[in-house]
Amino acid sequence: MRVFRSAQHYGLAVQRGVFTRGESPWRYLRPLSANLFLSTNEADVRSALAAGVPAARVYPHSARASSAHPGEVRIAFDGDAVLFGDEAERIYQDAGLAAFQAHEKLRAAKPLAPGPFKPLLEALQRLQHEPAGAMRIRTALVTARSAPAHERAIRTLMDWNIEIDEAMFLGGLAKGEFLREFEPDFFFDDQTGHIENAAEHVPAGHVAAGVSNL
Repeated sequence: MRVFRSAQHYGLAVQRGVFTRGESPWRYLRPLSANLFLSTNEADVRSALAAGVPAARVYPHSARASSAHPGEVRIAFDGDAVLFGDEAERIYQDAGLAAFQAHEKLRAAKPLAPGPFKPLLEALQRLQHEPAGAMRIRTALVTARSAPAHERAIRTLMDWNIEIDEAMFLGGLAKGEFLREFEPDFFFDDQTGHIENAAEHVPAGHVAAGVSNL
């Protein structure tokens, strides 16, 4: 009762809730048609990802979200193993940067496989296309890719018919300072190093997917 009363107090239109007295809640995500699951419990996050639901482990000590954009929800995503599959990341880890760049340049016109967070990006785009309301959605791709590997990422989004508002191809630069300027309400990445750097500036969550998290 307190949860629903708190939601009502803060003007949140929360209608559904599942309370499990400490049992893992991820099993109910699919029946709820959930687009996102956030938790500090890594086992639950991995189980949700395995069930096909976008999920991330929240870093509780992340910086608080900026209050500079009260009329927007801003979400930032890493690319490989988050929005996209981990095919290219496997090449990078096995053979290095030069092989990764050559692999992506050769396959620039071939769309990448979807990653675990494509469904969330699609849901956000549906919200963006709804009649304008009090709250707007703004999205960003923040990736370590650089030219010429940028092209395959862009073409993949075009093939999915998904638009993002900002794209940052950082070529290995630390992401935290760029995220500080974008001021997202949340950032998702599959690599703990990027998350730890980002968490100094913005709320961040670790996506335990792809080759980096085996």
